[in-house]
Amino acid sequence: MAGLVPPGTTTIPADASKTAHTKHEEKTDYMNLPCPIPYEEIHREALMSLKPETFEGLRFDFTKGLNQKFSLSHSVFMGPTEIPSQSAETIKIPTAHYEFGANFIDPSLMLIGRVLTDGRLNARVKWDLTDNLTVKANAQLTNEPHMSHGMVNFDYKGKDYRSQLQMGNGALFGASYIQSVTQHLSLGGEVFWAGQHRKSGIGYAARYDTDKMVATGQVASTGMVALSYVQKVSEKVSLASDLMYNYMSRDVTASVGYDYILRQCRLRGKIDSNGCTAAYLEERLNMGLNFVLSAEIDHRKKDYKFGFGLTVG
Repeated sequence: MAGLVPPGTTTIPADASKTAHTKHEEKTDYMNLPCPIPYEEIHREALMSLKPETFEGLRFDFTKGLNQKFSLSHSVFMGPTEIPSQSAETIKIPTAHYEFGANFIDPSLMLIGRVLTDGRLNARVKWDLTDNLTVKANAQLTNEPHMSHGMVNFDYKGKDYRSQLQMGNGALFGASYIQSVTQHLSLGGEVFWAGQHRKSGIGYAARYDTDKMVATGQVASTGMVALSYVQKVSEKVSLASDLMYNYMSRDVTASVGYDYILRQCRLRGKIDSNGCTAAYLEERLNMGLNFVLSAEIDHRKKDYKFGFGLTVG
């Protein structure tokens, strides 16, 4: 049978052919790179697990849609509020407030306004001028002197890059740029100038993401070094960790967290090196009705927080 094989002819194993085909597919097409996420959101997957929106007390949120684009919201909050103190103990005072909001959401325009009983007014605008250029603005007005602020952000989305320009009160200016280098790796940088405080800074960041993990690193001239890693165990489970280091003050904080999405609820939590543990549960009781549980324990400060709430609409 060996004589039936023509000279110089070799049989290629199926596994070798598959490996060669895979390597060919993994080649980077530099003319067709994906558009990266905004520079300010490079840690967003880690923040979902490590920074849950914990609160203390009672919270009730109700949203009523008037039509497909316009809706009204009502929020009631009752619970303690921390006040600044030079002592190690946390000082809290009981507070309660009501918040009224109006929302207009269109495919190219979003307007959100909130007014509270203590006199604070919050407003947010997002306007897509073109398919590539978006303008974002937010402002907060208060009765307290020098506490009102505003910010305008211009976000330009290119084929494989994003650039942002920020302007705010107090002579605050900032700019950032992030570029996709490969299909999974993006690199970026930022500069800012705070004229009121006479401070400036520059920063750099890198982000590597695949279907199973996201790794980010960020460093700035202000002394901040931030590293984060998210492992996507499955479509519903993610594990996250981060490391925050300030090489000027020598402060170091590390934390680990999780994000678990069940059929009727979502559970997030974290624990850090300072002894602070937090958990946040959102459970859907019915269509348009969610129950929220929040807990945070700081063993070092002996500060314990527990909250619960309902969200309707």
